[in-house]
Amino acid sequence: MAEYEMVREIKNQCPNNQMRDIFFEEVETDDPVAYVKAMLKGRAVSVNAENGENGTVTVYADCDGLIQKFIFTPV
Repeated sequence: MAEYEMVREIKNQCPNNQMRDIFFEEVETDDPVAYVKAMLKGRAVSVNAENGENGTVTVYADCDGLIQKFIFTPV
């Protein structure tokens, strides 16, 4: 299984607040998209992903209107 540093960024939907909630976590997974879907299980979720340089995977998720971005960077 691959090891990643995952950065989870949750866009703040409050008016006049441009800050975002950001969380860091080390995870082991062979499929970052499946990992995100499992985290958000049980909700209306749409997910798409982009592969970047050096094995980085960025996953965008819309979970009941709450937009989140997950960046998986290989360790």
